[in-house]
Amino acid sequence: MGSIGPFQILIIALVILVLFGRGRISEMMGDFGKGVKSFRKGLSDEDNASAPEEKPSARIEGPSHEAKPATETVDNAAPAASGDKTAS
Repeated sequence: MGSIGPFQILIIALVILVLFGRGRISEMMGDFGKGVKSFRKGLSDEDNASAPEEKPSARIEGPSHEAKPATETVDNAAPAASGDKTAS
């Protein structure tokens, strides 16, 4: 029991040909080729989608008011409304 030689591969190929027939094998190989082609197309589509575009994207702008620094806390803010019970 060693490695498989060319004579054994030929016998296996003939057995497969007899079992499935020439038409069925060519149909399976055609389906296999279509699957590989679809897989490659999916990979190339994914690469194109992840590649950066040449034109700049639209700029998103924030609010127009000025934000206060984090050091200015609620202590410096105006007193809360009289109905608000959270501020004391």
